[in-house]
Amino acid sequence: MPTSSRGSVLVGAKPVMNYVLACLTLFHQGFNEVEIKARGRSISKAVDVAQLVLNRFMSGAKVKKVEIGMERLTTSDGRAVNKSTITIILSKA
Repeated sequence: MPTSSRGSVLVGAKPVMNYVLACLTLFHQGFNEVEIKARGRSISKAVDVAQLVLNRFMSGAKVKKVEIGMERLTTSDGRAVNKSTITIILSKA
């Protein structure tokens, strides 16, 4: 049994189904909530992951919360850039 009630999946460059499988694995391991995080161009992929989990694999789950924000990052050449972020929290119903 996990020590916290929320698992986390960071969405990046891998195929969408890899992240869907990660979310389902966390739910099946006993987590009550799964947090899907992404930033920049991966935001649309995170939304796809959440929708696939909800509509195709876990019809009993629901979106608990969606947070959007921005992070200020420093590039390798020293420039400061802003990156949009999203956090989608899914929970078992």
